[in-house]
Amino acid sequence: MRRSVLILSLVIAAVLPLVPVLPAGASGGIAWTPCPEAPEVECGTLTVPVDWDDPGGPTLDLALARRKATGPGARAGSLVINPGGPGGSGVDAVITNRIAFTAELTSRFDVVSYDPRGVRRSHPIRCSLELALRAPDPLTVGNRAGFEALLAHNERYRQDCRARTGPLFDHVDTGSVVRDLDALRAALGDRKLTAYGLSYGTLITQLYAERYPHRVRALALDSNMDHSLRTRAFLDTESRAAQDSFDEFVSWCGRTESCALHGRDVRAVWAGLLERAERGELPFPGEPGVRFTRTILINQVFGAFYGPAFAQLARFLVALETGGPAERLLAAAPQEETVNDASRVFCLDYLLPVRDHREYAAHLRRSAKIAPDMLISPNAHGMLAACAGTRAPIPNPQHRLRVDGTPPLLLANALHDPATAYEWATAAARQIGREARLLTYEGWGHGVYGMGDCATAVFDRYLVDLEIPAEGARCPAVPPSEGTATLRDAPPDTPFPGTPGYLLSRWRA
Repeated sequence: MRRSVLILSLVIAAVLPLVPVLPAGASGGIAWTPCPEAPEVECGTLTVPVDWDDPGGPTLDLALARRKATGPGARAGSLVINPGGPGGSGVDAVITNRIAFTAELTSRFDVVSYDPRGVRRSHPIRCSLELALRAPDPLTVGNRAGFEALLAHNERYRQDCRARTGPLFDHVDTGSVVRDLDALRAALGDRKLTAYGLSYGTLITQLYAERYPHRVRALALDSNMDHSLRTRAFLDTESRAAQDSFDEFVSWCGRTESCALHGRDVRAVWAGLLERAERGELPFPGEPGVRFTRTILINQVFGAFYGPAFAQLARFLVALETGGPAERLLAAAPQEETVNDASRVFCLDYLLPVRDHREYAAHLRRSAKIAPDMLISPNAHGMLAACAGTRAPIPNPQHRLRVDGTPPLLLANALHDPATAYEWATAAARQIGREARLLTYEGWGHGVYGMGDCATAVFDRYLVDLEIPAEGARCPAVPPSEGTATLRDAPPDTPFPGTPGYLLSRWRA
């Protein structure tokens, strides 16, 4: 009898490490049911703590979506995806199939995603739309009065958002999302995580590798964040990326006869439009009552670099110059009194202090030297303004990655990415060290998966077979008009001047 008990104990001890265990504070399995928007997709929820350091305290339900593997063969598990942001809805990405994964992946994996805490269906951060629309323009706050007005507005706005959202407002940092992701892995029954993160989603996967190295099967990081950057380095790297994309657009126009600005001085045309916008004399085509500011104009153009949509951008600039019809329409004004503003996520992940208006103005001047055409990076300078006045400490401050003991990790980046600079990817790969393998896509736009057979095959072989590319692997550029990639139409729409996607609608196909 004692021998039988001993044998049984040894068997249990051997099996237990193979059984996923929910972290303390997360509760229950997932009850999957058809999604109301798309019955072929399953939706569910997972309960997690608002504060992971207080697992017995208040909770929230994370919204989930799943497309089950389609193939008749062996299922490889779950592929958990995050489409970026901050503020991107993973549930929407699965329901709409926005990431065009190949049959190689969808036949083997259940494609699963979630709305991160504070986003859309997962207890959204709620803020006054009226206050959001009063946000000062980041290009106009370089003097004392403007900078003080920005700080005052941000403080009032934070108070409003906190009051409407509740305790979760201070717990939407990516460090907490990483712990949510591990709870999701366990609830799915996966002993190890297979995941694809795009853009800001790479920060989630980077930090997951750092915190849970032995729970990783495969992590594909597409268009990488660099979480080690302080204020100046963050702004400078992003300004270089924005200007590089503009330079690439100019070069493309110069060699492409079908470009609407072919044979013209594109930089001079652009400078003239910026001057008219600064004077308040640049109406939106077809909307004479709507006038561009420089910030809104820069945002509109920056969004075209995501695709990239160079041909459409050239026609748009001609329409602005001549007053002719545009291919692009203003985004419809939100009808609700509140807005789901996920910029708070960034503010809890990146502390970017600016001492006073003099330092802020110095950042603007330096950025204009780095980016003489674009002047700023809408992403970086928009977030700098939105987070101004955030007090230290924050829960997930910047640091160099400390990853040790994971299997090989796949990092990929476009050489001419406007949003996540290529130098961010090389920096992240250096920080991760021997576990990282970087794939360079020699083209344009934001996101690599789907940009040609070469890049897509590298991702598929890695996620399915754990095959990593050779050291220094590169994939050739796909001409801009032939790109088929996924979430690169534009940044998410936001109501905030100076943040990615302000008044940004989609380019028509």
